[in-house]
Amino acid sequence: MKLDKNAIETFRRRGWLVVEKVFTRDETERIAKIAWEISQDNLKSEAPKGYLVDHDAEGKAQPRKVDHPFWRREEFRKFVLDQRVKDLVGQLVDDPNPLLATDQIFMKPPRFGSAKPYHQDNFYFQMFPADKVITAWIALDDVDESNGCLRYIDGSHLGPILSHDPVPGEPHNLAPKPELIDLKKESLAIVGMGGIVFHHSQTLHTSHRNESERWRRAYATHWVTADVKCKNDVLDDAYFHTNYTSPPPKKEKKAVAAGAP
Repeated sequence: MKLDKNAIETFRRRGWLVVEKVFTRDETERIAKIAWEISQDNLKSEAPKGYLVDHDAEGKAQPRKVDHPFWRREEFRKFVLDQRVKDLVGQLVDDPNPLLATDQIFMKPPRFGSAKPYHQDNFYFQMFPADKVITAWIALDDVDESNGCLRYIDGSHLGPILSHDPVPGEPHNLAPKPELIDLKKESLAIVGMGGIVFHHSQTLHTSHRNESERWRRAYATHWVTADVKCKNDVLDDAYFHTNYTSPPPKKEKKAVAAGAP
C-alpha cells in the first residue's frame, strides 16, 4: 500500500495518521478471537491489579491487556510482520526495513474498558532519534468515540518529552500535568476494523472508557529503525534481536506501561 504525499505530510505535521482497510475483516476477526481467548486466561493471572486485568464496579475481573502476544501464537507473528504493515511503517520512518521491537494487545470490554490518561510513549521508551520510533495500532474492532478511540494532541510530537507524574489510584499510569496538555488541539482517531492508526513516539495520546455495548480491542506494535539507540533496557529483549524466531531467556524486568489501552 502506497501512501501519498499528503498522508505523509499529515503524519509529520500532526504526529499521527489513520490508514483504513489494511487488513480484511475476516483476517482481523480471526486475530480478535484469539486475543479474546488469551485474555480469558489472564483473568487467572497473579499480575498486579490494573495491569493485565481490571475490575468493574461490582468487582468482576475484566481483561485489560495481553503482554507480548508475538510469542503467544504463530498467528500473531504472521499478522504483525505482514508486509502491508512493514511497508506502511517504512514509509513513515523513511526506512524500507523497519524493525519490530515489541507489541501488546489492549482490551476494552463493553460498558467497562478502562481509560488511559494522556502520555507520550517515549517517556517510557527513551529511544532516539524519536522520529524513527513509531507505533502501529491495529484496530481489531470498529473504533469510534463511544467505545474508546485514541485521542491525540495534534503537533505535540514536535515538542519535548514532558515530565510524567503518578496518577493517584492508578499505579500503572503516569501522566503530564493537565496544564501542559492543550485540549484545543485534541483530535479523535476514528478507524474501522482492520485499519491502522500510526503515531510518533512523542505524540501525546489517550483513550477514554468504553461506554458502548461493543468491544474495543487493538493490537499495538512498536517499531524502530536500525540506528535507534535506547537510554534504558527496553530494547534489550526486542523481537528483532531474535530474528523473530524464538523468545529470549526470561529475566526480571520492569513493566513498560506505554500505549493507550
